[in-house]
Order: sequence, then structure tokens, then C-alpha cells
Amino acid sequence: MGRQEVSEVLAVAEPVAIRCPWAKGDLMIAYHDHEWGRPVHEDIRLFELLILEGAQAGLSWQCVLGKREAYRKAFAGFVPQVVAGFSAKKIERLMKNHGLIRNRLKLKSSVQNAKAFICLQKEFGSFDEWLWSYVDGLPRINRPHSPRDIPARTALSDRLSNDLRSRGFNFVGSTICYSFMQATGMVNDHLVGCHCHPINL
Repeated sequence: MGRQEVSEVLAVAEPVAIRCPWAKGDLMIAYHDHEWGRPVHEDIRLFELLILEGAQAGLSWQCVLGKREAYRKAFAGFVPQVVAGFSAKKIERLMKNHGLIRNRLKLKSSVQNAKAFICLQKEFGSFDEWLWSYVDGLPRINRPHSPRDIPARTALSDRLSNDLRSRGFNFVGSTICYSFMQATGMVNDHLVGCHCHPINL
């Protein structure tokens, strides 16, 4: 058997990774395989995901991911202390940035959320410490067999949403909060047949 024939046989024999059905295209597959459902504890990354989840409202996550690098540049790497200082003029400049989702309410809420985020950091030592207390510091590993088994919101996301709102956060409805919990790995909703579910790792 020649070298080319051996390569072809190996290529056919190589198992295909089974993923959650929403992971389509390079961008979404990379996010699914390396980020979604994996615990996040760095405050800057938590702030980034909180802002991006809010920006997603009414849109697709693929759309937001496609603009992620533009957001990182425009939002100074998502350092809350910098975003909290954005002026009205800065918001106007951001409204002209075609790399962003140019929704004035969402952009203004990012500034308000940065201020609220900093207050939480000061009160609890870190946003991470406060956030992960909702799950006692441990991810909740679910075992959905199909997308129909995954809720859009839960009693826990309702509680998180209400708490965030009471602390001055915007664009933090329960559905957004549940997506945020999935993105930060507080809950793991990979299907049990997916290669990223903990039982398959």
C-alpha cells in the first residue's frame, strides 16, 4: 500500500468529534470546544462575557463572536475601570464603530455595568468570588440529551438576574444570565453525547 493510500485510510478511520448541534462553522466550533461550559474565574474575562452576553440580546451569539476582537479593542481589553470612565463623547465615537453592535442603550449600559462591577469587586474582593457563590464554587454539570432538555432560564438565573439588577446592572435579564452562566462554566449544558461533556473527557 502506497503512502497516499495509507493517508487516505487513516483519514477515513479518524473519528469525527460529536458536538452540540449549534456548533457550526469554525468560529462557533472553536468557541464550543475551548470556551463554552469551561469555568472562568478571571474578573476581566467575566466582565467581557457579561458585556458580550448583554450585547447579544435580540441577536445571535455568532454575530457577537464575530465582533469580539473589535469589542476588545474598543473596550480597552474589557478592563472595568477603563470602561467605567467612558464619557458621552466616547459613546458617540463607539456608535460610529462598524465593528460593534451600534445600539446606544447597550453601549451606555456597558459603562453602567462597569461601575456596578467595580462596586461588587470592592464589596466582595472580586466579582468571581461573588458570582461563583451562587453555585458554591462548583460547576453544575447537567446531562441534557437534546437541545430541548436545555432551559432558557432557571430559578437560579432568575435570582442572579434580580440580584444584578438590584445592584445597578442593565441588560441582565434571566435568559441573558443563564447564557452567561453557561458561557462562564457555572453550568455545563453540553449534551451527554458531545465530546466536551465531562463524562466524555
